[in-house]
Amino acid sequence: MNTVGLNLLGCAPRRGLLELSAAELLAWLGQRGQSALRARQLRRWAVAGRATSFEQMTDLPARLREELAVDFSPLGSVVDRQLTSIDGTHKLLLRFTDGNLAECVLLQEAERRTVCVSTQVGCGMGCVFCASGIGGVLRNLRSDEIFEQLLHARNLLPPHERLTHIVVMGMGEPLANLDALLEALAVATAKDVLGMSARHIHISTVGIPARMRQLADLGKSYHLAISLHAPNDELRSQIVPTNAKVGLKAILEAADHFYQTTGRQVTYEYVLLRDVNDRPEHAAQLARLLRGRQAHVNLIPFNDVAGLPFHRLTPQALEDFVAILRKAGQSVKVRKRKGADIDAACGQLRREALLAGVEGSNQPEPHSVTGV
Repeated sequence: MNTVGLNLLGCAPRRGLLELSAAELLAWLGQRGQSALRARQLRRWAVAGRATSFEQMTDLPARLREELAVDFSPLGSVVDRQLTSIDGTHKLLLRFTDGNLAECVLLQEAERRTVCVSTQVGCGMGCVFCASGIGGVLRNLRSDEIFEQLLHARNLLPPHERLTHIVVMGMGEPLANLDALLEALAVATAKDVLGMSARHIHISTVGIPARMRQLADLGKSYHLAISLHAPNDELRSQIVPTNAKVGLKAILEAADHFYQTTGRQVTYEYVLLRDVNDRPEHAAQLARLLRGRQAHVNLIPFNDVAGLPFHRLTPQALEDFVAILRKAGQSVKVRKRKGADIDAACGQLRREALLAGVEGSNQPEPHSVTGV
């Protein structure tokens, strides 16, 4: 019998509190003669109180806690698997109420506590080197499912520590699910919730020009990172298939609009694949492409993924690539490799679960949600 997505009693899974609208929760409480104060208490326990059960909510009446436990759970998602790296990186595989899986990662370095979140189950962009896109995208995550990733990561920290940064660079294309993402970030930055700074939030995209312009025009302080991965259209269309429909010119024009509108430097992410896009001529082309722009290049040496025909470049090739960019006056940094011993690159842990056949069975067929 397939029990994926069912609770231990064989019933439909309980909804998480944060999935409920304010009106829904108030109506449920009102039917039981409870005041609106209870809604605020419940939210405080789920967010600030780190509650994982209603029994922990000791300032609520015992009968109310029992009734809540029948219909709801403090969080709708659960940690299906947790891996911890020797460098302090934590990777969580989360299971949602429909049985689907997504990943988030907590990165710890000095005073920074950064959580990398996913916005979709799978990904429809089809980047050839990425484990997240194997099998396509199943669905967008709801805003509460995105926000709960922050809570699961935060709950790994000691009580006196807090999250400092968010990078929206996990599974999925963030701008293809922009409305839900913005709603989740609005909650995260609210002073009475997590109080995170919008200036410490980086949103990554393969390049959806209309949505990039929309993000720029919001008047927020979010940072934009573009997953470039190639310095010309021919090569980029091989690595990032959606580029064939969009093209670098439109993406760079939207990036320029973002900088002109927000004053925020755009980051260009570049995953280096051995003998594919790591040659000296590629570095020279990249320098020319970004010349005159307020840009920063984040080079990412590829993490080998089982089943994919790509490999990490040699140390000498990396050194040469960096040298060419810097000689051309380009701001560049090589991303540190963290969590390598726990396959922290996005999509790898979910891929293991898929191969083991443990993701929800009542899913739509994988498809492409590009938004381009």
